[in-house]
Amino acid sequence: MSEPLSLTQSLRGTREVRDDYQVFRLTGLIDAFSESAFRKVITKCFDDGPANIILDLSKIEFLDSSGLGVLVQLAKKAQEHQGQLQIVTNPRVTQTVKMVRLEKFLPLQPDLATAIAQITDQPSAS
Repeated sequence: MSEPLSLTQSLRGTREVRDDYQVFRLTGLIDAFSESAFRKVITKCFDDGPANIILDLSKIEFLDSSGLGVLVQLAKKAQEHQGQLQIVTNPRVTQTVKMVRLEKFLPLQPDLATAIAQITDQPSAS
């Protein structure tokens, strides 16, 4: 079951917790204005739930450098907790990530099913 996230007017989303991962579906803008709220909410959810995170950014209209910074922080946090971060992307988000050459560090997936498969097909680290 999805729960709404309290973010900003320009960034909205929901969180769904499954057995071994969390799915965040986000719409709007991840920019300097929304970055702080986004980081706070996702970090708290990260600490509360499974360490495997899927960010569905397929409906994100804009991602700037501060948004990319949060994605990098989340990827590092997932690794520290023996989890994974998977990012469902769209052409705009993919272009932004590739422009700064982070596509090898941030795992971009074409759809939610592929992202889930990446997490559930991985052997458990425990």
